[in-house]
Amino acid sequence: MKTFEITKENDGRKIIRFLQKTLPSAGMGDIRRFLRLGRVKIDGKKAKEDSVLAVGQRVDIYVEDAFFEEIEKEDPFYSRIRPKLTILYEDAHVMLLDKRAGLICHPDEGEKVHTLLTYAQAYLYQKGEWNPKKDFAPALCNRIDRFTAGIVILAKTQEAARAMDAKLRTHEVQKYYLCIVHGRMKYPEGTLRHFLTKKPEQKKVTVSRKNEPGSKETITHYRVVDENGGLTLTECLLGTGRTHQIRAQFAFIGHPLLGDNQYGSAKENEKHGRVNGQALCAYRLMFDFEGDAGCLAPLNGRAFQVRHVPFVTEYFPDVVIPDCE
Repeated sequence: MKTFEITKENDGRKIIRFLQKTLPSAGMGDIRRFLRLGRVKIDGKKAKEDSVLAVGQRVDIYVEDAFFEEIEKEDPFYSRIRPKLTILYEDAHVMLLDKRAGLICHPDEGEKVHTLLTYAQAYLYQKGEWNPKKDFAPALCNRIDRFTAGIVILAKTQEAARAMDAKLRTHEVQKYYLCIVHGRMKYPEGTLRHFLTKKPEQKKVTVSRKNEPGSKETITHYRVVDENGGLTLTECLLGTGRTHQIRAQFAFIGHPLLGDNQYGSAKENEKHGRVNGQALCAYRLMFDFEGDAGCLAPLNGRAFQVRHVPFVTEYFPDVVIPDCE
């Protein structure tokens, strides 16, 4: 039951109009039923449909709380999107998404709908797990280039976003990539250590062997998986997380990624029939948390891997990537 005191705003208003405003989730049939059953009283007396309110009167309404709540209108943006997602893992706090090559992670000036983040938010909205007007906005914890495929972490809650950010900064999440590079690597495995510089006005990064002003140390561990026709399938483990790290470092040592026209040669890529973006996939994540993981505890000690890497099947059909679990 809820009680209302009539003010000047409702002076002279019929009770049925007052109830329409006060009970936004009730239909006209509900309101007439409440009046008929005596669930609405004016100064302790049963209200009638034609009752007129006056300043100072007390109105008691004996109905369920749900009728007093505003009907949640469907969001016109997120309700119309058809989410195209490959979900590798989901719990109450995080999702692991397998992003396809060609899909951008975040909305930008040119694309608002067809992005990984928008699809994920629409998916959660349509499940009833997220309200864009009230709740924390689900956010990506890591990002990969448009034409790089692979696993992206999404935080569904603010608690998860903070916890995952801390774990990523302390390198408690191991990121493995598969890539195809031009040429034959001199050593079957090794570590690339360089200094990378990113300038805001440039889309490319530069790599140097020396620590120059504004540069950051960049470390990539690699091992050769297979070789075929002048191409090398390579697995990389990130020691740092810099922009275009793998692409720039391998190009710097003379082995640009297949399909990477930005750091490599479009002419060489065309020879191998790769013209639609770099052969690079963030294919595996391993979670090895130190200390309390909080809401991320279900991930601790686990590894997740994409189910299919198209460029491996195309260029190295005999290679079988073992499942990580």
